[in-house]
Amino acid sequence: MAHIVTANDNKKINLAPETVVEEVLQNVAMIISTPQFTVPLDRGFGLPQRFLDKPLPVAKAILVTEVLDAIERYEPRAEIENITFVEEKQETKAGKLIPRVEVNIIDGE
Repeated sequence: MAHIVTANDNKKINLAPETVVEEVLQNVAMIISTPQFTVPLDRGFGLPQRFLDKPLPVAKAILVTEVLDAIERYEPRAEIENITFVEEKQETKAGKLIPRVEVNIIDGE
């Protein structure tokens, strides 16, 4: 069963998730919401920001690669089916890309 996770989905962290599915989805949301070098004891965690200040088509291609690599490294129980983007339509946030990942849970479904 595929689950949709968006980068801005991590509203409140649950330190004791009840299911493996809930745990994996929360982990994926954290991975795609965290810029690399912002976690003090694990500077490699999150997404590198190489896509910043690039033209939109180039930024999307770079961000897809970054999302794939980060999730593969930090949450191997998530199998990525598809990556799309939520594009902000407001003028003040124009050009902001929010990753939206469709994942299957390998263990625990």
